[in-house]
Order: sequence, then C-alpha cells, then structure tokens
Amino acid sequence: MSVINLETLHPTAAKRIGPFFDEILGSYQDRMHSVYVTGTAITDDFNDRISDVNSIFVLKEMDLRFLELLAPLGKTYSKKKVAAPLIMTPAYIQSSLDVFPIEFLNFKLIHTTVFGKDIFKDIEIDLSDLRHHCERELKVKLIWLRQGYLSAMGDRKLLTEGFVNSITGYIPLFRGIITLLGKKPPSMQSDVITALSEAAQINTDVFSQVLKEKHEKIKLSIEELNTMFEDYYEATEKIGKIVDEIKL
Repeated sequence: MSVINLETLHPTAAKRIGPFFDEILGSYQDRMHSVYVTGTAITDDFNDRISDVNSIFVLKEMDLRFLELLAPLGKTYSKKKVAAPLIMTPAYIQSSLDVFPIEFLNFKLIHTTVFGKDIFKDIEIDLSDLRHHCERELKVKLIWLRQGYLSAMGDRKLLTEGFVNSITGYIPLFRGIITLLGKKPPSMQSDVITALSEAAQINTDVFSQVLKEKHEKIKLSIEELNTMFEDYYEATEKIGKIVDEIKL
C-alpha cells in the first residue's frame, strides 16, 4: 500500500483521520484516484475541541459500493470528529467548476494531498461564474438572516447558535469575493475577514465578533444580539452591493 502523507495536518487531526484513511485505502486503493484533507485541519484555525477533520475522496470512476464500504464507519469516526468525506470523480470535478466555483476555489486554496496525484492545484475557476455564485450566495444569506432572526423569536440561545453556525459558511464566500477583487485570499479565518475589509474597503468587525463568539463562547445579552443582527445584516447587504458592481 502507498504511503499516506499526513505531515501537513495538525497533529491531532492526523491522529484522528489516519486510521480512517488506512482502513479505506487498505481495501480500495486500486480504484482511488486521490485523497485530500481540506479546511482547518491544515491551518492554524484547527481547534481540538470543536474542529472536524474534512476530507475528499476522488474515485477513478463513481462506484456506489464505495458508499457501502464507508457507511458502517460513520458512527465510529464521527465520534472522533472525522466528518463524512466528500466523494467525487475527476469527470465530476471538471463538469462542476462552473456550478460550484466558491467550493472548488476553496478546495484549490486549502487542501493537502494525502494520497495520489493532486487534481485540485491546477483547476481553473472562471471569474464570471465565481461572481454569479457569490452574488447568489449573498442574496440567499440575506433571506436566511431574516428568516433565522424571526424563527429565533427572541431566544438568546437560538440567535447565538444561528450566528455562530453561519460564520463557517461566510469564510469560503469571502475568499471568493477577495479573489474577485484581485487579491489572494489568506488561509486563516480571521485573516480572511481582515483581507476582505481591506480589499472591499468596508467594516467587517461584526464578522470578527461572530468568529470570536464561536471560539470563545461569550455570553451576549439579547440587546447585544439584536445589535449584532443589525450589523451582520447591513454588512452582508453592503458586500452584496459591492459584488453586484464588480465588472470583469
């Protein structure tokens, strides 16, 4: 069996997911194109307490029997904070770049190849596709913010969870917007928020506050959460207008 390269992973992440890779590749290596780890497990954002380890398996050809192999392992490894992997093929990747440009941009920017040939480093993201995807995502987030605020019905815990859960989805989007503005996106989440502020010339403090809340679990009053909602919504709206005005 080929050697699995886990050197660039956070040590805790490597310890968690190494046995998972060994188990899969031990019986499926011949049909595997490549295997990757993405996300915080390869950045300084990794938090032993809250971070999952995310991976991507690229099969030479789609095989549903591979899912049958994975499914029984889910319960065991989910307890170790190993997330269910994404399953792709080279053909799927090439045909999906225009549909999911934000996701594939982030895979390209933040991944490490642990087995096989790196298929992500040379993918090309069309900026027009990326702009349309960013515009759509921002409009969806505005709807989500309105509906989420109403659904929380003033419950402090629900409002806090809504903000904390949402910031994870904003960071990949911000990397896309930074790319559209002609800058190279950073890896660290806090640096991404700062880079967006500098590239777009807007105040992104509220996103930094939510990211801090996610990691430090600061208890906020309902008044503070209402103010956060207003700032969060207004900042998202301003970013949406900036993306709308980008000419490529």
